[in-house]
Amino acid sequence: MLLDVRRRITQACLAVGRDPASVRLVAVTKGRTVADIAALVAQGVTDIGESRVQEALVKQASFPDLAFHLIGSLQRNKVKFVSRFAMLHSLDSLALAETVARRADLGERIPPVLVEVRLASDGEKQGIGPDDAPGLVRAALALGLDVRGLMTIGPQGDLDGTRRAFARARELRDSLGLPELSMGMSGDFELAIAEGATLVRVGSALFEERA
Repeated sequence: MLLDVRRRITQACLAVGRDPASVRLVAVTKGRTVADIAALVAQGVTDIGESRVQEALVKQASFPDLAFHLIGSLQRNKVKFVSRFAMLHSLDSLALAETVARRADLGERIPPVLVEVRLASDGEKQGIGPDDAPGLVRAALALGLDVRGLMTIGPQGDLDGTRRAFARARELRDSLGLPELSMGMSGDFELAIAEGATLVRVGSALFEERA
């Protein structure tokens, strides 16, 4: 399954004239076992994506050398664990940015962050609106955070809408002069790559379906 995902990433990059090395695979292991992760590591996976802080902390104990990305919402009462992650994909408010920045004042390491932008009309999506994203980026930078780029989730079941959302995210990222763009999951990562994703968060496509 991993080989197929890597092949698809390579093909998607070549189709739009991109270097496959410009896209990093973040293997999403929410709900997966330590054995599942070990199988990926054996095949060269180095970046792991988790949605829940507590689940990630348990798995980090078994894989201290892996880069764990927090891709889900970060509750402010869990910010004390932010130093355990290689990247935070879900900065979505000034209040959260201020809370994270205070950890740096305590001498803790703060990982690079991505601002999560809500571009789908689906009410379940998290993130800040696109019109407010530049202000949050500037505020987070002023607080001393290392803002690397943006993250977004496309609308599910609407490929045209997903492409438009990804294109809008790229335009916004470019206007801010940031390098990273985290978008694309198992069902749409090729579209994301075509629109400029530098990190794709792939979970189910890496694993055989459970019985």
